[in-house]
Amino acid sequence: MSSSDSMSTFSSSESTESDRRLGDEGMSSVVGTSGMSMEVMREVREDPPKSWRRATGRRKAATSGWLGVSRGIVSLERVSAIDRVCHGQEGATEKFFYMYMCHFSKLHLRLPLDDFTMGVLRALNVAATQLHPNNWAYLQAFRILCQSLYLEPTPYAFLYFYDTRPRRPATWLSLISRPSISRLDAFSQSFKNFKDGYFKVVVKEWGKSHFLNADGSTKFPFSWTSNPSRYKDMGMEELSASDKEVVRMLLKFVDKLPTKGLVRVYNSVHPIIDIEGHMAQSGKKNLALFQSLRKEMAAKAKAVGKANVPNL
Repeated sequence: MSSSDSMSTFSSSESTESDRRLGDEGMSSVVGTSGMSMEVMREVREDPPKSWRRATGRRKAATSGWLGVSRGIVSLERVSAIDRVCHGQEGATEKFFYMYMCHFSKLHLRLPLDDFTMGVLRALNVAATQLHPNNWAYLQAFRILCQSLYLEPTPYAFLYFYDTRPRRPATWLSLISRPSISRLDAFSQSFKNFKDGYFKVVVKEWGKSHFLNADGSTKFPFSWTSNPSRYKDMGMEELSASDKEVVRMLLKFVDKLPTKGLVRVYNSVHPIIDIEGHMAQSGKKNLALFQSLRKEMAAKAKAVGKANVPNL
């Protein structure tokens, strides 16, 4: 499924990763002692946007089913002039990770992250900010599509549709759609200056069960890693039974599915109606198949006592 440089242990994922080549407009690069270059980023001085505060429970959680969190689970801290998104955990008294503002304002992520999201990061062996924002759109679209069809999204069912080509020295990891089987259309939105807007998410005492394993290790890399996982042409034989169920269901769609439209559904009051609207725009075949599959899967879910679509 992955090469020898794929998945490392969590302890290595939290090691020092302050030497990165991430040169871009608005940033400068300096060479670290290891010969790799470090990203220097401007301090974020503005307050978190309203969408960020909503996502972290600073406003009352909406009744639409999105899970908000209180300050007892995480706290948000502004970054200082010396903080860099690729920094490790050196000297920290509490576990933390970085996230971009666009994760919440544009891609509608919510805290705490669910098992599927953390599982994808773990399988890719990357921190949240190490996966390029455009690729987060695929993850979000896949997640809500599965849930609307009463399917449990799984990390390897998602990764079945993509390849990865980690670069050296390590930088942002991008997912490469497999042309013959990819079901989500290209997402190429420009997140202007996304690198300049990021926050430190500190895990508080009540949040440890959400983000940490029983032994204290993290459920996904909190810091940038030097060895993201490499995936190439994953085969069906490498998938579990539950992975195969998801993949086979999604392969029934012939036309490309609307990634941007599915991501927008996270902000919707009537998600299923909006999903059907986006399906209709991408092709009548998609809409008819979606409605048919949803009806079939709803009957199966009801038969086993799972009549509700999670988080919709």
